[in-house]
Amino acid sequence: MKKYLLPEKGHFYKANLHCHTNISDGKYKPEEIKEIYKSRGYHIVAYTDHNSYNYHKELNDDDFIALAAYEVDINEKREDKLWRKTSCYHINLYDENPEIKKEILLPDRYGYDINYVNSFIKQATDNGFLACYNHPYWSLHTFDDYKDIRGCFAMEIYNYGCVHDGLYGYNPQAYDEMLRSGNRLFCLATDDNHNSYPLDHPFSDSFGGFAMIKAESLSYANIISALKKGEFYSSMGPLIHSICLDGNILTIECSEVDKIFVITDGRNCYMKTALNGESITKAEFELSMKDEYIRVDCCDKNGRHALSNAYFL
Repeated sequence: MKKYLLPEKGHFYKANLHCHTNISDGKYKPEEIKEIYKSRGYHIVAYTDHNSYNYHKELNDDDFIALAAYEVDINEKREDKLWRKTSCYHINLYDENPEIKKEILLPDRYGYDINYVNSFIKQATDNGFLACYNHPYWSLHTFDDYKDIRGCFAMEIYNYGCVHDGLYGYNPQAYDEMLRSGNRLFCLATDDNHNSYPLDHPFSDSFGGFAMIKAESLSYANIISALKKGEFYSSMGPLIHSICLDGNILTIECSEVDKIFVITDGRNCYMKTALNGESITKAEFELSMKDEYIRVDCCDKNGRHALSNAYFL
């Protein structure tokens, strides 16, 4: 029986789900961010200023949704106080329904214990927020730091700003390790933009990582619902049009890419590659159905990836 892993119906809406403004350490005002991102085809921005919850409701219109959100940090306490060596947990919190008034929680900035981190995530999610674990490598995390995280709906598999900070931005191994540790969560590509450089500068941290969210229409409730159900994929550039499973036949349709991978929880990996300098836009794979999960990775000639969430078989 045919099953669409990405919903067959609905519309894709482009989103940056990690963004900083001049309310914290970003350059632009919230309304400037809206105009900048709308001009590049975005429909959604989550305003995740550091430790500062904001709902810019006045920015919402028929073509744009401002998600109410904030980013919190929990830091390792070091005697030498060297920030460049300080491990930290950064968590984005997205308000599921900002029309319902709720307590805005801030963590103990130095409660660097996984039990405390998980208890804070639970408090936040019980309070009506979706939690996303951010940039594992930039946070100086190892497997031991993230293997036991629980309660997040997603983690950042790609953070464009962290790529510029020091090639810390792409985290596929961390995603697979979290999945293999029993953590069923989705993955996000984001900008984490602060806009210290002009938008046309090679070091600009805008427009590099985004999510394509599929929903019936552009409304706050529909976008949150799609995020909670994993009805989206993430990308650095390429587009995924369809992922469909018919029996054990997986069919993927996408924009022009160089390779299409189907990654699993084990060593087994399915792959189709373009030949003779051409591109491919479709691939079919006969799955063994013995894998716990699969996830799709479409890579173009420039090494940019479009990444699905993990689908458990």
